[in-house]
This record gives sequence, C-alpha cells and structure tokens, in this order.
Amino acid sequence: MTRRLLLGYLSLAVLTLLSLGIPLGYVYGRAERAQIISSAEDEAESVSAFASLSIMAGREQRELPHRARHCAERIRGRVVIVGDDGRLLATSHRLSAAESRNLVSRPEIAAALRGRDAIDVRTSTIGGIRYLSVAAPVVHGEELQGAVRLTVPTDAVEARVHRTWLLLAVGGLAILTAVAAVGLVFARWASRPILELERFAHRLADGRFTTPAPVTSGPPEVRSLAATFNQTAARLEHLLASQRAFAAEASHQLKTPLAALRLRLDNLEAEMTGHARDSLGAAITETDRLARMVEGLLAMARLEESAVTPEPVDLDQVCAERLLTWSPLFDQHRAHLALLGDRVGQVLAVPGAIEQILDNLLSNALRATPLGSTVTMVLRCSAADRRHLPARPAWIELHVIDEGPGMTADQRRRAFDRFWRAPDAPKGGTGLGLSLVQRLAHASGGEATLARAPGGGLDAAIRLRPAHRAAQGRPSQGRPSRIGLPRRVRGDRSAPGSAPSPPSVRSPA
Repeated sequence: MTRRLLLGYLSLAVLTLLSLGIPLGYVYGRAERAQIISSAEDEAESVSAFASLSIMAGREQRELPHRARHCAERIRGRVVIVGDDGRLLATSHRLSAAESRNLVSRPEIAAALRGRDAIDVRTSTIGGIRYLSVAAPVVHGEELQGAVRLTVPTDAVEARVHRTWLLLAVGGLAILTAVAAVGLVFARWASRPILELERFAHRLADGRFTTPAPVTSGPPEVRSLAATFNQTAARLEHLLASQRAFAAEASHQLKTPLAALRLRLDNLEAEMTGHARDSLGAAITETDRLARMVEGLLAMARLEESAVTPEPVDLDQVCAERLLTWSPLFDQHRAHLALLGDRVGQVLAVPGAIEQILDNLLSNALRATPLGSTVTMVLRCSAADRRHLPARPAWIELHVIDEGPGMTADQRRRAFDRFWRAPDAPKGGTGLGLSLVQRLAHASGGEATLARAPGGGLDAAIRLRPAHRAAQGRPSQGRPSRIGLPRRVRGDRSAPGSAPSPPSVRSPA
C-alpha cells in the first residue's frame, strides 16, 4: 500500500509539473523569439530612416558604410543596404561579386522592395548558425529609395531558451524528490495502521485474537475502520464461543441420558418376544446411531475450540497402524483391506487428525463395500512443478478406494455437508463423518475430495503437505508396491453378519 500511495503522489506531482512546466517553457521561448524579432525590426527601421536621409542629402557613399558597420557591431549580425534598383549601397561585411549581384533575388529584400512599408522576417542557416533576417524598405514620402536587410544570429536566444528548459527540468526533479520524501513519510503514516490491522486480521483468522487493534494512530477513516474491526472481531469471537459452548454442552448433556436409555433397552431385551423383539432391536440400533452422532458433534466441537498448529506426522506409520486395527473388522465382514503405494514419510497434520480421517473413511467404506471386495489405502507423492523456480512443493495424497456402489456427481458435491446422507446409504451412519474429515484436512492445511473410482466405487482422497522435502520420496513408476506390512493382517473371524465396531473417533489433542 505504501508503494501505491507513493506512486499516486508522484504521478500527481509529475502531471502538475508537466502541466505547468511545458507551457511555461513554451511561452518563455516564444517571448524570447518575439523580443529578438522586435529588436531586429526596430534596428531595421532605424537604419532605414538613416539611409533615407543620407540618400536625400547625397551622402550615402560616405555615411551608409559607417552606419552599417556600427549597427552590425551592436546587433552582432550583418547589415546590407541596397538601392531601389538592387544596387549595393553599403554592407557591414565583405561580399563577393556573385553575392552582390544576387542580393535582389533574396526573398526578404525582394519583398521589401515590393512592399514598401512591409517588413519581412525569415530564418536561415549560414555556416551552421541560425540567423533571423529582417528586411525593411527605405522610403521618403511615397518614393521607394531602396531596402535594408539585417541578419541577427539566434544562437544566444536558443541558448537562453535551452538553459531555461534545463532549469525547469532540474527544478522539476528537485520538486519530485521533495514530493517523494514527503509522500513516503505520509504514505507510511497512512499505511502503518492498515498493516497493523492486516496483522490483527491474520491473527483473528488463526484464532489468536487476544488484544484489539490499535485505534489511536493514522487517518480518521483508518481509526474508524479499526474500531469497527474490533467490534466485529469481538462479536464474532463471542458468537463462536457461544456456538462451541452450546455444541459441547449439548453433546455432554446428551451422553448421560443416551447411556441410560441404552441400558434400559438392554434390560428389556430378555422380556421381549416376537415382533416386540424386532422393534426393540430397531430402537437399540437408532440409540447407537444417536450416540455416534453425539460423539461426532463432540469431536467437531473440540476441533473448533482452538486452532491447532499442524505438526510433522509419519503417514506411513499411521497407515500401517490403521491397517492392523481395521483388518480384523474387514475379515469379519468377508472383505479385504490393503495398503499400497509409495513411502512418503512425514506430512504436516493436526495431531490425531490422520487417525480420525482414516477411521471415518474406512468405516464408510466398510459399510458400502460388498462381500468379497477390497478396500485399498493408496499413498502417492505428486511431483513438484519444475516449471517454476523455486519449485512448488509436492503434495502427499492418501486415497481410500472401495468397490461399492459409489456416488453420483451431485451426491459427491453434497457429501461433506453436515448430517447429509445419500438416499441409498446403509443404516447406522450419522452424516457427520465426511464433514469431520473435511474439517480435519483443512485444519491440517490440506483438502479432501471425492471422485469416482476406476472400478465404479468411491475414491476418497486427502491431500497433505510434506513436512520435509527430503522425506517426500519420488513418484512411483508403474505398478505401486505394498508398504507398511508385508502381508494383509488377518484377525479372528466372527459370525457372518455381525455389526462392525469401528474404532472410536477421537478429537485432536
């Protein structure tokens, strides 16, 4: 902002100086040229009057040469006097015979001999020096007696005009320097409060709004903006605190009655028979779903309570641990869980975020995958963009790919909304898992996307930034290799059709 203000001040100063300096120099140059022309015309008329008296008295041969030389010395130019027939009467400098014969052919002399009272002004260049020529007729009454021609060098006038232009340019540069110095001070004074306000805005965006922005410096408009910003930030902080407190308190308060309700339903199971047992089982299922929803709300409330800084996390190790934890549950449902891809090393993530992301994605994939199918966790390291210097950092991608029915494009766009569930989704979901996945990915500086898998299922991808460039690894070539564990870990098989018990979703530490 300081540079923009300074550029604005300098642009205005340059426009003002050009608007004043160019007309001033142009007017001064015209005035100097008009002055030398007027002086030459006065000298020509004076010599013309003297020549007329000398010719009438018959003393032109004796007086006119002396007058011509004297006038030429005064004007530092040349003087030529001719008669009415073009004959040379007097000159201040030596002329050749050819130049003497060609005097009548000179335009200004010919115009003076024709125009009588007319004065002709012309410019010419002789020997590299510009001259101003003035010719005036020599008349006595109505009788034309000859003409007088004065040539005055204009180099002195041009030098004065050029010197004036140079002074205007130097003065303009000095004024621009002063304007730049004063403008820089003023621009910094005006932009400093805005930069402070920007820093406070970034701190507010990071959840570190502890002290209000200063409102005692800068222009009045900026102070008013800072005061409004403080009011908005305070109101926003109050609203967010109220929202987090409500979600957390509501979740905590619902956990106790839900546990009591589940206990009462379990106690009634031994006394129910027939259709009543089926209704009781449905009630227990909905109670469990409501309990998982409360756990999800509590996790999201804890995530929003404070902004957690992403830390380096070993993604290979976390994926291997999740593989060990979830493989027995997949085996119980006659499904397979595999971990493929590159060794990617450490990524930046909120503590505990990757575990929660994988738990939610694997839980959804387990519900959607058919018997005998495979859910695959794939790790990929996208190459850095070498077209830019310095090269842009690579992304680490974690994919969870299932072979279920998948989602339509519209369903994939809405899948991250809270409490939204697909019409054909299996029972037991709460609609909070993918929303929590997206929030955890954003909090870790990454992003979460859903795409159609090559086999027709769903490809849930999480992109995270690498913690160290050296630990990124290189993109895989050809078929990816298995990492983490050398073989798929199998657990004890349970009865077919038993409900999965995925690991509980934890909030970040």
